[in-house]
Amino acid sequence: MRKYILSPSLLAADFNNLEKDIRSIEKAGVTYLHLDIMDGMFVPSYSFGFPVLNSIRQITDCFFDVHLMIENPDRYLKDFVELGADSITVHAEACKHLDRTVQSIRELGAKVGVALNPATPLSALDWVLDKIDMVLIMTVNPGFGGQKFIPSMLDKISELKSIIDEKGYDVDIQVDGGISSQNVEVVMNAGANVFVAGSAIFGENTEEKAREFMDKIK
Repeated sequence: MRKYILSPSLLAADFNNLEKDIRSIEKAGVTYLHLDIMDGMFVPSYSFGFPVLNSIRQITDCFFDVHLMIENPDRYLKDFVELGADSITVHAEACKHLDRTVQSIRELGAKVGVALNPATPLSALDWVLDKIDMVLIMTVNPGFGGQKFIPSMLDKISELKSIIDEKGYDVDIQVDGGISSQNVEVVMNAGANVFVAGSAIFGENTEEKAREFMDKIK
């Protein structure tokens, strides 16, 4: 049976009270945490890096779903794994040699994801889809939280699901950008099974919002 997963984005949490927010989602039954790493080059924003990962790894056993929105991610793969990354997702657009990067992540013992921006075709995955654990379909252009979901990405998700099913691969489809409890069922029906949500989870009544979201994907 296919597993449906909520992976709340820490980027939307209260950085004055990270432990409190993490405890809130854990109480709701969340086991994944999405960690957006931005370098100000691949995307215009900066986020957080090694010290934050190191700190929160000390307080939670959540699965660390690390999303690298950085140029030349190969430089830091080992560091992220040593800091507790369970899965590392790199952008196809940021890798000079995507196959080599995928192999490197696998050799380090982490699960492997490849992300595609909205305008990047699925053909970018043609020679690595059988070597990875997850594809992340960006449903907004990366770099900023709070953007609206791009509806045309539903067709992209459906097409990817068809390819995965046809080839018989065991590959998760993650979506990130504008995902909420109001649209998650539509996205799920298109074929996604791992959902990144930030502002839709963190803020007022974090535990309650996480429970509501989890109920929608059971």
